[in-house]
Amino acid sequence: MEERVIGVNVSTIATTHLNYINGQWVRSLNEKVEASINPANKNEIVGYIQKSTKDDLDNAVKSAYQAKKSWKKIGQAERGQFLFKVANILEENLNDIAETMTREMGKTLPEAKGETARGVAILRYYAGEGMRKDGDVIPSSDKDALMFTKRTPVGVVGVITPWNFPVAIPIWKIAPALVYGNTVVFKPATEAAVTAAKVVDCFAKAGVPKGVLNFITGSGSVIGQQLIDHSFLDAITFTGSEGVGQVVANSAASRGIKFQLEMGGKNPVIVTKDADLDQAVEAVISGGFRSTGQKCTASSRVIIENQIYDTFIEKLVQATKKITVGDGLKEGIWMGPCASENQFNNVREYIELGKEEGATLIVGGETLSGEEYSKGFYITPTIFGNVKPEMRIAQEEIFGPVITLLRASDLTEAIEIANNTKYGLSASIFTSNISSLLEFIDEIDAGLVRINAESAGVELQAPFGGMKSSSSGSREQGETAKEFYTAIKTVFIKGN
Repeated sequence: MEERVIGVNVSTIATTHLNYINGQWVRSLNEKVEASINPANKNEIVGYIQKSTKDDLDNAVKSAYQAKKSWKKIGQAERGQFLFKVANILEENLNDIAETMTREMGKTLPEAKGETARGVAILRYYAGEGMRKDGDVIPSSDKDALMFTKRTPVGVVGVITPWNFPVAIPIWKIAPALVYGNTVVFKPATEAAVTAAKVVDCFAKAGVPKGVLNFITGSGSVIGQQLIDHSFLDAITFTGSEGVGQVVANSAASRGIKFQLEMGGKNPVIVTKDADLDQAVEAVISGGFRSTGQKCTASSRVIIENQIYDTFIEKLVQATKKITVGDGLKEGIWMGPCASENQFNNVREYIELGKEEGATLIVGGETLSGEEYSKGFYITPTIFGNVKPEMRIAQEEIFGPVITLLRASDLTEAIEIANNTKYGLSASIFTSNISSLLEFIDEIDAGLVRINAESAGVELQAPFGGMKSSSSGSREQGETAKEFYTAIKTVFIKGN
């Protein structure tokens, strides 16, 4: 999967990670590479990845196309057993992969270990799908006939994933795709491609047949677009920005292939006057600032009833000031850097925008400097008060450690504010009133609804996806994943 090369401006040896096509680790045809940088220390190169070409992509898709018939024929039970092998290998390499994740995208090591363990659990869940039913018997109007359904794989599936969860998201797409009989071409985000390569290596070590899983790195404009447009592709699953997701949808729709999109959120947390404020503060801190706020389900808008607004802010600020920021590999660090220079600059621009819009910067918003921070992309956890629903910082996904606070006179107004956005991924409420939580469940426009819990939380066995501009297509994860990765055949058998 790799070759050893000397990195530029570093004293250690960096590794070049190759593409995995038709069962082999191969160099890109143009032999060009680019560096993956540690956001905690921009002078450290975590590894090099391939800047692949259209011809590389063509080889990967053709390899998947040629393998799909034989992979389908081995049967669902055997495919499930293969995923069990992958899960064991991933578990054996958990510490190395987690450390690579932290070095590559900045997430703290405990979070990275938790995510990698979650990847193991996802693999084992879908391994179990190998022994579950793939259809139903349906009564026929003809008493002498047998009618039933069975599921069949869609074919070659393209998987495009982001950098914020470089283990969990690829696995929750690849594992169901494979167990249900599809072959895969996997393109990770460049910023987390070294971690992704190590995940793919677990599949390779488990003995994935040639062509069943193909891994290719490169720019979205070249590799991503060519993958979507390839004539051998049957379906595309994408997690990333809304703008790119719209391009994916348009391209897939024009070709008539299946597509599945998860494109982020602007997730609200409502805190009512009867809430447990200490519980709410703890959840808002975790939901808003864990992973440096770089989660699609992160808590970015907190809507508070007037009666408790000042008290809640005081508690929230006190808790925020206790957060330790630094290199995620170090003990005692609660929040790491932004994942890249581009993300760092984007967050800083939104902080300046919030000030210009008239919001009150209550705490944070600082770029950390000094010897410990000068080489990384560090921003302190940020809270804006007196935010109006129409402000851009209350409408647009910042994808960083920025929380906006909004006032509401009552629950009805709070829900109206919460729904006043184009997104609808996740939402939560803190209340001790049963009527309030039932109203929230019914009226909130979100695919993931959480009560007295942070907005950022996804269970692998449950459907995941949003409403409005957050998602398109069928849900991910859980048993629901088969809706995207399979097609239903209705079979009618009549005796002679």
